Amino acid sequence: MAQRDQLDQETLSCSICLDLLKDPVTTTCGHSYCMSCIKSHWDGEDQRKIYSCPQCRQAFTPRPVLKKNTMLAALVEQLKNTGLQAAPADDCYAGPEDVACDVCTGRKLKAFKSCLQCLISYCENHLQPHFESTKLKKHKLVEPSEKLQENICSRHDEVMKIFCRTDKKCICYLCTMEDHKGHDTVPAAAERTERQRELEVSQLNIQQRIQDREKDVKLLQQEVEAVSRSADKAVEDSEKIFTQLIRLLQKRSSDVKQQIRSQQETEVSGVKELQEKLQQEITELKRKDAELKQLSHTEDHNQFLHNYPSVSQLSEPTDSSSINIRPLRYFEDVTAAVSELRDLLQDILKDKWTKVSLTEPKAKVLLPEPEPKTRAEFLKYSREITLDPNTANTQLLLSEGNRKATYTRQPQSYSSHTDRFTVYPQVLSRESLTGRCYWEVERRGVVDVAVAYKNISRAGSESHFGYNDKSWSLYCCTNSHVFYFNSINTPVSGPVSYRVGVYLDHRAGILSFYRVSETMTLLHRVQTTFTQPLYAGLNVYSFFGSGSKAELCKVK
Repeated sequence: MAQRDQLDQETLSCSICLDLLKDPVTTTCGHSYCMSCIKSHWDGEDQRKIYSCPQCRQAFTPRPVLKKNTMLAALVEQLKNTGLQAAPADDCYAGPEDVACDVCTGRKLKAFKSCLQCLISYCENHLQPHFESTKLKKHKLVEPSEKLQENICSRHDEVMKIFCRTDKKCICYLCTMEDHKGHDTVPAAAERTERQRELEVSQLNIQQRIQDREKDVKLLQQEVEAVSRSADKAVEDSEKIFTQLIRLLQKRSSDVKQQIRSQQETEVSGVKELQEKLQQEITELKRKDAELKQLSHTEDHNQFLHNYPSVSQLSEPTDSSSINIRPLRYFEDVTAAVSELRDLLQDILKDKWTKVSLTEPKAKVLLPEPEPKTRAEFLKYSREITLDPNTANTQLLLSEGNRKATYTRQPQSYSSHTDRFTVYPQVLSRESLTGRCYWEVERRGVVDVAVAYKNISRAGSESHFGYNDKSWSLYCCTNSHVFYFNSINTPVSGPVSYRVGVYLDHRAGILSFYRVSETMTLLHRVQTTFTQPLYAGLNVYSFFGSGSKAELCKVK
């Protein structure tokens, strides 16, 4: 029963306002509408004098005269009396911020699409003819828009489908015959296609800039982390040193205290011993004094004379010359010595702390500077580099002031050294490389142009440039270049170069190899993080029975 009522409601609804029919009328094509809805629809078509059915698009000329369909009106009234009419959900109606359907009458529904040909916005139900009619299917449907009228020429009331490049504005076809006659005009779609390509290029540029800035942010974050790690280590090391210094001072303080107490004990012990002797002597003297006093009162002369010799004899007095204030002087000397040490430490700490403060670098974090473009710009960072004989393999002959390395079958008589490469014909520069540096290598034959950390292995396969995580190498042969790092090879496209320019921005972690000519051609670029100073490296191979050569060029 509910399904039947729902069906009746849908059957007796106006396809324009989607409500139950009001004063229903039926066109000759058989479709029914509210009297007011179809009249409003045809009022909009009065200018063309051709009137169409909103559902099947059948055209009528002249405008039909419609009369109320009494049978439908009775059915609608009967359905209303059942109380089963269901209104669309509130969220289906257009609100103040929504695009409303232009076809709906009364309370309008939200538009589902806008038609750029009809210049009308349709709800989902009123849009159905655009999916069913062959002609309407060709119309361009877009997301609901309130700006459809902006596509209408205000002067000619025509759709603007042409773009005037001269005046940089959209116009209609009538405008091309009047104000824009003779101007450079193209279809708006063609102009859109071209501008779309430009937009895509701009998007790519923006995306590249985003990636560059993200790299910069990452580098700055790495800088923050490096600064924090360095500061934390400095604090930790300083605390250890100061703790050791405090312990040393505490040890010295304990030693001095113990020394003073020991001297105090020695001196007090000596004084007490003398004090006891003197006290005994006082007791003895008092006893003698009493005996002499008693003897002086003896009336018997013979008895007096008999006892006198023994009573009058006194013991030797105790030597009191050692009683002095020498201990006070000793302790004053110790205090003076400690005071002198304190003043000396204060002067040392003050002097050294001043030097620490003066050498303290000011925090300055810079974004990586742009990489040079021309050879003249690269040469601003050129470095005079020489090869270190202590690192050269014995198959290498160094010449030209240790700037040139030549492979030779006759081993060279180099002295033994722990820095010497023992397997591959390699050599490192004497100078370490930090900051921004540029140098050029002229080669003949097969050569590795490389950079490496000082602690790269000097023996075994792990000593080969590019076959470990401590070196980066561009392998240059007769017809190609290959980049190597950590045993991973990357083919390098581009022209073969017999003079290779190497650009290093150590702080930014950039290492670039260039083909040097009138213009600088990038062969390969590395973006990484360098944790140690780098050294320029050359690996000079044997080449078809003869030796290859490589030279660090003097550049101007």
